[in-house]
Amino acid sequence: MLHVDSISKTFNPGSVNKKTALQKITLYLNPGEVVTIIGGNGAGKSTLLNAIAGVISIDQGKILLEGKEIQNQQEHIRARRIGRVFQDPMLGTASSMTIEENLAMAIRRGKPKGLRNGVTRKEREVFREQLALLELGLEDRLSAKVGLLSGGQRQALTLLIATITTPPLLLLDEHTAALDPKTAAKVMDLTRTIVEENKLTTLMVTHNMELALSFGSRTLMLHEGTILIDIQGEQRANTRVSDLLTMFEKASGNALQNDRMLLINYQENI
Repeated sequence: MLHVDSISKTFNPGSVNKKTALQKITLYLNPGEVVTIIGGNGAGKSTLLNAIAGVISIDQGKILLEGKEIQNQQEHIRARRIGRVFQDPMLGTASSMTIEENLAMAIRRGKPKGLRNGVTRKEREVFREQLALLELGLEDRLSAKVGLLSGGQRQALTLLIATITTPPLLLLDEHTAALDPKTAAKVMDLTRTIVEENKLTTLMVTHNMELALSFGSRTLMLHEGTILIDIQGEQRANTRVSDLLTMFEKASGNALQNDRMLLINYQENI
């Protein structure tokens, strides 16, 4: 499904600000596989997602989606086959447009543009059905401006927008990190439901190590632009956060230095 073949990326090469973000990363995801990604600040997590989505170009290597190379495609072309939800609820939707207009753009993504404007009755029915699944009352607010929604409502809507056409690949970039705990849990429950019911191949970046071990079936830890740890199956099922930290220290030779990650996981366990 997704094959990342030995990709590398260096920012500001040849300068004092040179930063090697990805170092010959190779990764393969089977159809329907759900993989979580963790790592400290600067480990390369978001850079990897940006490279796959086409936000940044790569220096070397290949990226294949459903057997076709996409590393030279522009971002808007890849967006026809890749859904993405960002950390910031303000991204992923057009705040000045209505809920139904945002959904209409999403459902028509990649399709030939006709002469008609507006939202059809059939589309509106589909939107109501899909929004009702969110259990946020948005199915009765189709004409409301997205900018008037709360952060949680907007992030739930963004998740629906990203998945309404069942894309081959879904990228989740810390999509619950900016939400309060109760809202984050709600959005995460929606994520599980949508991903499982649609069997979406998914890559999710998170700072929450407990979540990284409980969501999906495989967990990667990035460190200095490389995949340091890759666990799945029985090994992952028997791994706890403390085990993960020990594995990191053994593999890297250093203790994890990331206040945000450690704080999140401490709070989860008090």
